[in-house]
Formats: sequence, C-alpha cells, structure tokens
Amino acid sequence: MARHPRIVVRVVTWNLFHGRDHPPESELRTWRSRILRTTELGAKHAQVNRPLLREFAAVLARLPAGAQGEGWELALLQETPPRWLRPLCEATGASGASALTSRNFPHFARAAVARLNPDLIASNEGGSNQVLARPVWALAEVARETIAVRPERRRMLLVRLHEPLGRSLVVANLHASVGGRPDEVLDAADRAVRWSEGAPLVFGGDLNLRPEQAPDAFLELERRYGLRGVTAPGAIDHLLARGLTVREGPRAIPPEGRELPATGGRAIRLSDHSPVVGTFEVE
Repeated sequence: MARHPRIVVRVVTWNLFHGRDHPPESELRTWRSRILRTTELGAKHAQVNRPLLREFAAVLARLPAGAQGEGWELALLQETPPRWLRPLCEATGASGASALTSRNFPHFARAAVARLNPDLIASNEGGSNQVLARPVWALAEVARETIAVRPERRRMLLVRLHEPLGRSLVVANLHASVGGRPDEVLDAADRAVRWSEGAPLVFGGDLNLRPEQAPDAFLELERRYGLRGVTAPGAIDHLLARGLTVREGPRAIPPEGRELPATGGRAIRLSDHSPVVGTFEVE
C-alpha cells in the first residue's frame, strides 16, 4: 500500500499583548499617552494609543514561518481581543476558533472602552486564545478546557484539524498563569494528549515557563508525554510537538519582524512578545 507523502506544516505562536504596541524605549510608555492618547516619539520608535487591528493583521498575514520565508499554516494566538477572530481570519485567509479567557464580562462595555483607549483598559478588555488554520488544514473539532480559575481563569483551546487525504493534527493553545506553574502546564499537557487520541500534537503558546528556571517541568513534558522542542532556555513561548518530525526547531522572530512604519520614520513595535515559529512534518 502506497504511503502518503509527508505534509510540511509551519506553525507560529504569538502573544498579541491585547492588541497593543510596546516600544523598546521605556520612556515612551507615559501616563500622558495612556490617559490623553498622545503619540510619543523617540529616536527610532513611536508609542501610539489607538486600535491596532489592521497593523496586527498585516504583520500576521505576512509573517514568515519557514526558514526560506514561507508563510504559516497554523497560528496560535494568546491575549487576543475576542472580537478580532473574524477580521484576523479574513486578513490571513484562515479559518479559526477561540476560547475566552478572563475579564470578559460585560464584553460589549469592555470592548467599547478598548476601542477608545486600548492602553488605559489594557488587559481589562478581556482576552482569548485563538487558533487560525490555513489550507490544506480544516477545522474538524474544537474543545475548551479550563486549566485554572485563580488568580485568573486560564483556558486551553484544543482544535482537531483534517487535511484532504484524511490525516489529522491536533493543536493545543495555552496561555498559562503568570509566575511559572509547572503543575498547571503538566495538567494541560495531560489533557491535550488524552484529547488528541494518538494524533500528532502541537502543544504551544505562552507557557510562562522558562526551561532554565524550570528544567524538571520540561523533562517531565518529554518523559511523560513525548512533548519536545523548547524555543530557548530563557523563553516562555514554546511549540512542543509529539508524533511529528521536527524540520526546523522553534525560534523567535527578531523584534524588527513585528514592526511597521510610523510617523517621521519611526516604527511601531507590536506586542511585548516576539512570534515563535517552527516547521514540522506530518506523515
């Protein structure tokens, strides 16, 4: 019986910082900008306080995930404004799913304030984890698992994807609690592996765990669940894989890769996280 050719799947994970910018010059992040929405200009960057959906969509749409500049097939997004799912899908040619996390009630009121002053409401707008999938992958099943309720609710988004020849791939997208909670991440991994039912699995997102500070947790993720592929010793954003061949190990995109031109030759740097990308093969 002839075997199907392997499928290359390029994956990105990115914490969107609730759709805000974050210039490297800390002196630009002023209360004047936060309250009065004044644009602050530095030598190379600007701090703006306005909705940045178009900018995030443009960067995400063009984001290279492969070493040769190829685009991504799967995107795992955290701290994403819930209302962004449809426009991000439209801008990137993807289908998508989301899981609401914390601070989402009442959603319409929070969203209205966020449109007027994103930096003032900041994370109090509420957030979501989202998974976007481009062809050849199509969403087949979605589940949401509550991983923690204190100090804030943390929910993992699970997505089962199919491709035309019938092969499956499962994606688990998690934004774990701040401060590093190995038990929480291990519990999430256990649930993701069981839900995957033996299908290849990408377990990623903002795990809020650094391998250099919690090496035993990553050893357990590999020993107990077969999840491998940390980004870097000091990284908190990871793409761990099980049942996949790693073609290009996870790596962070340089900060300039999430920048766009702004006033007077300055740049807007989106988010306080760099996207992490990796390339895998599915048999």
